Amino acid sequence: MSDTDGKYIYCIIQSTAPQVFSAQPIAHTNSERVYTVHYDDLAAVLSDAPIKRYDVSRQNTLAHEKVIEEVMQRGFTVLPVRFGTVAQSINQIRERLLKRRFGLLHGYLYRVQGKVELGLKAFWNKEQMFREIAAEDMQIQRLRDLLAATPPAQGYADRIELGRMVEAALIAKRDAAAEKVLETLRPLADELRVNQTLTDAMIVNAAFLVCCTVESEFDAAVNRLDEQYAGRVTFKYVGPVPPFNFVNIVVNWNEE
Repeated sequence: MSDTDGKYIYCIIQSTAPQVFSAQPIAHTNSERVYTVHYDDLAAVLSDAPIKRYDVSRQNTLAHEKVIEEVMQRGFTVLPVRFGTVAQSINQIRERLLKRRFGLLHGYLYRVQGKVELGLKAFWNKEQMFREIAAEDMQIQRLRDLLAATPPAQGYADRIELGRMVEAALIAKRDAAAEKVLETLRPLADELRVNQTLTDAMIVNAAFLVCCTVESEFDAAVNRLDEQYAGRVTFKYVGPVPPFNFVNIVVNWNEE
């Protein structure tokens, strides 16, 4: 795509009044302004920007997210639009996005209205879990003690078996902790999305769509888990944030 003038879209909101936001646009060579374009009671939040392919860099994705976060902080229910979506004109946005998807977009707005996304990552302390297994599992204790009294040149098969038993016990303990976390928080959420864990230490990578009226209760539940698993599991809790994991409006202008 060429670097001609276009309209970079961040999110969709419900609004009949023109809005202007102070967040820095993703590309501010053409404009420093983030504003809205309307059709009926729907509005697209956008800024003037070159029509080009946007690199998925930290700077660009952060700018995209910061705009959506400001819109949410202003009290609007937001439908995030996929990163890098650029329209050729305001008319294209009105006719081929807001008007053509009017009913669908209202359905999404109804689904997430009055709700926020809360994200939780959990990381296990493998060494602490290992110490617990060594103290709790009688079979592992007996085999470990037997091998401690066995000359290093002997007991090869038993050493392999001990390693297998410890690894299986670690996996079971890790999975039980992960399931306990999700089992505790799942009833408090309208929707749950379990994402792929990103490291060996990460045992939970989840996003929860939670009613604003339940947010404080959800916070308290996370705090209780943090106390319960102190020293064994570390939690990284973020939110409230826009519902990035539950709504992602994808626009292909060639198919619209």
